[in-house]
Amino acid sequence: MTTLRRPVAEWRLPFRRSSRFVPSVRQATLKADSLNKPFAQRCQDLVKVIEDFPAKELHAIFPWLVESIFGSLDGVLVGWNLRCLQGRVNPVEYSIAMEFLDPSGPMMKLVYKLQAEDYNFDFPVCYLPGPVKASIQENVLPDSPLYHNKVQFPPTGGLGLNLALNPFEYYMFFFALSLISQKPMPMSLHVRTSDCAYFILVDRYLSWFLPTEGSVPPPLSSSPGGSSPSPAPRTPAMPFASYGLHTSLLKRHISHQTSVNADPASHEIWRSETLLQVFVEMWLHHYSLEMYQKMQSPHAKLEVLHYRLNVSSALHSPAQPSLQALHAYQESFTPTEEHVLVVRLLLKHLHAFANSLKPDQASPSTHSHATSPLEEFKRAAVPRFVQQKLYVFLQHCFGHWPLDASFRAVLEMWLSYLQPWRYAPEKQAQSSDSQPRCVSEKWAPFIQENLLMYTKLFVSFLNRALRTDLVSPKNALMVFRVAKVFAQPNLTEMIQKGEQLFLEPELIIPHRQHRHFTVTSSFLSSWPPVVTDASFKVKSHVYSLEGQDCKYTPMFGPEVRTLVLRLAQLITQAKQTAKSISDQYAESPASHSFLSWLGFGTTDPNSCYPGNDLDEMGQDSVRKTDEYLEKALEYLRQIFRLSEAQLAQLTLALGNSRDENGKQQLPDCIVGEEGLILTPLGRYQIINGLRRFEIEYQGDLELQPIRSYEITSLVRALFRLSSAINHRFAGQMAALCSRNDFLGSFCRYHLTESALSNRHLLSPVGRRPVTSPARGPRLSLRFLGSYRTLLLLLMAFFVASLFCIGPLPCSLLLILGYLLYAVAMTLLTERGKLHQL
Repeated sequence: MTTLRRPVAEWRLPFRRSSRFVPSVRQATLKADSLNKPFAQRCQDLVKVIEDFPAKELHAIFPWLVESIFGSLDGVLVGWNLRCLQGRVNPVEYSIAMEFLDPSGPMMKLVYKLQAEDYNFDFPVCYLPGPVKASIQENVLPDSPLYHNKVQFPPTGGLGLNLALNPFEYYMFFFALSLISQKPMPMSLHVRTSDCAYFILVDRYLSWFLPTEGSVPPPLSSSPGGSSPSPAPRTPAMPFASYGLHTSLLKRHISHQTSVNADPASHEIWRSETLLQVFVEMWLHHYSLEMYQKMQSPHAKLEVLHYRLNVSSALHSPAQPSLQALHAYQESFTPTEEHVLVVRLLLKHLHAFANSLKPDQASPSTHSHATSPLEEFKRAAVPRFVQQKLYVFLQHCFGHWPLDASFRAVLEMWLSYLQPWRYAPEKQAQSSDSQPRCVSEKWAPFIQENLLMYTKLFVSFLNRALRTDLVSPKNALMVFRVAKVFAQPNLTEMIQKGEQLFLEPELIIPHRQHRHFTVTSSFLSSWPPVVTDASFKVKSHVYSLEGQDCKYTPMFGPEVRTLVLRLAQLITQAKQTAKSISDQYAESPASHSFLSWLGFGTTDPNSCYPGNDLDEMGQDSVRKTDEYLEKALEYLRQIFRLSEAQLAQLTLALGNSRDENGKQQLPDCIVGEEGLILTPLGRYQIINGLRRFEIEYQGDLELQPIRSYEITSLVRALFRLSSAINHRFAGQMAALCSRNDFLGSFCRYHLTESALSNRHLLSPVGRRPVTSPARGPRLSLRFLGSYRTLLLLLMAFFVASLFCIGPLPCSLLLILGYLLYAVAMTLLTERGKLHQL
């Protein structure tokens, strides 16, 4: 990697005059250069400034420089737009930006230079994630060491709360929040997330500060003093209550010491822990008010209550109610696909980081005071920092993500977390017969301590799958992916074992309110020996995530088994639908749609299958859909031990979509108090075109909505013309239709419509007669506004021109032909009425 050099040295002259005015002049000059100079020249100038000037002079430009790179927190300024910067599109700017922001690059060198002088920078609390912001504004310190001793209360008349962050924290806060605060990329801009500069920078920072091999590289420093010290602790302006019950597991090593004799490894772990905490807090700490309240344990709520009483009595002012404060951040938060992909990258790296422990270090029984801080951090990274917030984040995504194919990003993120063995260094290669490898028993503790990640989220996915169109190959692929992961050998047995441990009777277990999220050996030693350590860990995991009064639904219980059988039934239906679509496309010629447009083909709306993308992908997608669904059904059979007889019974229960008389059945319904009510199966049948209600238009035919095969302006003009004629000649038309001779019958055939008194509304909630006022004879010219009618007239004039017949004679022939047709139809109509009498 080449070093950026600035050929011009004009920086030194204006910036060495007076130390009092240097920062403001330099910042103004840099702002002017950012508008006038090319990107490469600006970066070269910045590299020279970072190398030549001391931290005292660089302190003032650091906040501006960070904002100019990552954009403003309100999303107005985009900065360098790292989320859209790609090497294959802008190779020069991409390489310069990546070199400048590299963990060993000039920007991080500036961070360490300022870190050595213990500078602080104010970060507004209002830009933090909603739950964190609401908690701090309520004077309750969030459950993260990241915020301890950093909250700064403004003086009287201040604008708001701030966090006093050191340079490394300030830089990482902006870097992480730029993924959330910046506006989503426009749909017209096709950017592959894995190729953009931001995604690759996240990967580099994770590899640098959370190494899977070796230790964390020491901080870079341009001064001969070596590495920069960790920041000194700051005293808060007001005491806080913590809604968490445990402090950092690495408190012994990460105490933010300022002594020169402090363990150098503690500084490495401080940067690593800070990076992980910032990423987790900024990317995963987003959820609703209800979830925020649910995560509060009874012990924490009592602690907060005591704190509020103390504060209110000291300040002689009533404490702010929790609901009132938390309702302030109830804006909707929907993660983007890019956001989810970056979180998945974080999870994959954390699994590799945690699994890089040597076998003799991974076991907690071998823990001793001689264990290095990095090894302790590897053991604590996932359960301590990630598990709880990731579970809430996944629940939010499962419940709020649209029912479309973009959910695949959330699905893969979830499946990546469920399979840490994929990122273990000893992972085995896939077997040649493509059979899934057996999950080792060594992963049983992980599965048991993440039980809800497997079971409850699987049930959430079942509920989503029951509401999606499984005929779509993208949705069928998602069902196949989940079924394939859970069908890995030995995984089902370990999940069942975890559920058994949780459902064990707890007659001799102490009261739940004495349980803590973090379990220590001294605490367990006082328990009766009958209570197993594994059972307590599973129970502690479930209660810490779902609360003490949670109602657990076993994954292998009867309720979930019923959902699985319904999904198997829908899979069978989707396979039949895909086969029907395949047969329809095979039988329909290429000109079928053209003939239908002309009116010679079928007009049955049920003959097409809206709501899926098979018609866009062709026969190959039908084959893929059938393959995915067939394998998914087989995997579900293995997971839940469904017999072949049960699957065959489901197929027979579907039956044929038509009854004995050949008429199409109604969608699946139940009879309610107000009529028929669609079941989930009935909604699925309607979405996939399997069944439908026979609904007819019951209103005035002249006022029905304009169809796609009609010319809008022409239909409206013809309606006005018809209305004028009907209004002008209403009496004459009524007199003609009242005659009893042939002329009266001829007029009645053309000027009257069928009575509406015998019509009924057809709807899922029943039938009721429709009464309409009697209408007199009317003329309707709407048929002339149809594309088909006009095309037929043009074809008639074209054929007539081939026989040398002009437009006027052709028009007369058409009128004469229609009159003969009308006379014949009138005679047939009158004869039919005589037979009825």
